[in-house]
Amino acid sequence: MFTGLVECTGRVRACTGIQGGARYAIETPFAAELELGDSVAVNGCCLTVDALEEGCACFDLLAQTLRVTSLGLLEPGSLCNLERAVRVGDRLGGHMVSGHVDTTGEVESVRAEGQDHLVRVRVPESPGLRYVIDKGSIALDGVSLTIARIDREARVLEFWITPHTWRRTLMPAYTPGMRVNLEWDMLAKYAENFFVTQA
Repeated sequence: MFTGLVECTGRVRACTGIQGGARYAIETPFAAELELGDSVAVNGCCLTVDALEEGCACFDLLAQTLRVTSLGLLEPGSLCNLERAVRVGDRLGGHMVSGHVDTTGEVESVRAEGQDHLVRVRVPESPGLRYVIDKGSIALDGVSLTIARIDREARVLEFWITPHTWRRTLMPAYTPGMRVNLEWDMLAKYAENFFVTQA
C-alpha cells in the first residue's frame, strides 16, 4: 500500500530483457535502507526488490507489467518516481494507492501558470471516466493528485501541480504524447464491484 506521495526520483541504470520480461536496475537515494522483498512504487507500479547493488535496487518485471504500464518505455537514463510502501502508523497524506496500475494515459499538454503548472492528460475510452469525480483522487505515475477539471467529451483530466510536487517528481520531463500510468481511486473500484455483485 502506498500514499501517492512520491519520496524522490530515481534514474534507470540498466534495462535487461529476460524471458519476455525485464530486469531494471534503478538508482535511488534510499537504496541502503532497502531489503530484499521490499515493495517500491516505480512510476506508480508496485515492484519487489529482487537484488541490491551499490546505490541501486533491481526489480524483475513481468511481461504483463510491461504491457499494462508505461514501464516498458523506460531506458537507461530515464527518470522515475519512487515511493516505499507505507508502514503502519505512517500518516496517509495522499490517498490509498495499491500500486496496481489500471491503464495508461497520454499527456496532452503541460503549461506553466505563475509558480504552478497545468497538466492535461487524455485517458482511454475503456474503462473510461466512470471512476473519476470532480475534485476526486487519482494516481498519475504514482503521484496522488486531485482532479481539477474533467472534460468527459474529450476524455481529458486536468491537474494543477504545486511547485513542491513539480520539483520532487518526474513531471518536468512530461511532453505531449508521453504515456503515463494511471491508477483509479481504489474506493471507487470497490464500490462499483460491490453494487455489480449485489445486482
